[in-house]
Amino acid sequence: MWEVVEADLLPVSIGAGILGTGGGGNPYLGYLRVREELRSGATVKVIDPEEIEDDDRLVVVGGMGSPVVTYEKIAQGGEETAAARALEEHLGEKFDAIAPFEMGGGNSMVPMIVSARMGIPLVDGDGMGRAFPELQMITYLIYGGSPAPSALADERGNVVVFSEVVDARWLERIARAATIEMGGHAGLATAVMDGAFCKRSIIPNTLRLARSIGRAVLHARKTKNDPSAAVIAVAGGMRYLRGKVTDVHRRPAKGFARGHVVLEGVGEDAGRSIRIEFQNENLVIWEDDEPKVTVPDLISLVITETGEPITTELIRYGFRADVLVLKRPDLLATEEALAVVGPRAFGIDLDYQPVF
Repeated sequence: MWEVVEADLLPVSIGAGILGTGGGGNPYLGYLRVREELRSGATVKVIDPEEIEDDDRLVVVGGMGSPVVTYEKIAQGGEETAAARALEEHLGEKFDAIAPFEMGGGNSMVPMIVSARMGIPLVDGDGMGRAFPELQMITYLIYGGSPAPSALADERGNVVVFSEVVDARWLERIARAATIEMGGHAGLATAVMDGAFCKRSIIPNTLRLARSIGRAVLHARKTKNDPSAAVIAVAGGMRYLRGKVTDVHRRPAKGFARGHVVLEGVGEDAGRSIRIEFQNENLVIWEDDEPKVTVPDLISLVITETGEPITTELIRYGFRADVLVLKRPDLLATEEALAVVGPRAFGIDLDYQPVF
């Protein structure tokens, strides 16, 4: 077990922003939310998955909605906690720990707030090892967890409990519709499970990984070294391209931010041009009309000079960016998982070909 301190927050937000592949909500806003919790005297304790008791009861929490909306419509702070408490009331039992939804952007920070406000520990791991746009794409649900009951809560005090759903895809559809009516962002609590199942289905120690990546980036800035090289040294992977953003197409569609970004290579990569498709998160790198990298491998953009992650709602023409490709967690590479998180799950007519 370890306790989160304020000095951990900036590294975690940077590292989770990079792991988030462009999605998961704005990492800096998440950092500010948790910082205020700690400064008010809150405590966040993190436990390793192996420290969970088999009969512990856990709930998965995070924010649901479009990254564009979450950047413009600032969360009040208690939405996810309200959703988790609604499930406690519905089930008539207390939770023993919080399991993160994803390790991406602001959604890496939100579970810390719920942990602090409910006075229970946070598990070091998550259900994606990155960010994905849809609920059925979390490992807890891919590998047999129950999508019901689940709960949504907004900043106005509205709470919806889904006591029964057919499957995880139906939960995504219904909860997405409710989230849109709530203004495009809501707090989510789902996938109630016991400790034994959590240990089998969680991607472990991703919070520590995010913190290590962030610390490496901050050290590279301080010592005037290449921050992208620092990320790769910690997380593994490669720099696919160093370039400049020359075109961005982004539109809201059914609660998602969809579109693509074009980068032209600079320096040693001059003469190259790539297009990255995204649905909240970066999904495919196209070069010379060929798919070069596809989901679930991680495609992340960072500011060349600073290593700061660039989320899909903030990317703009003229940004100088490094395109990084990092290996996906093993739990996302099974046949069972690829049916849910591979390219075809996003309507892209491609088979997954791992880069690493």
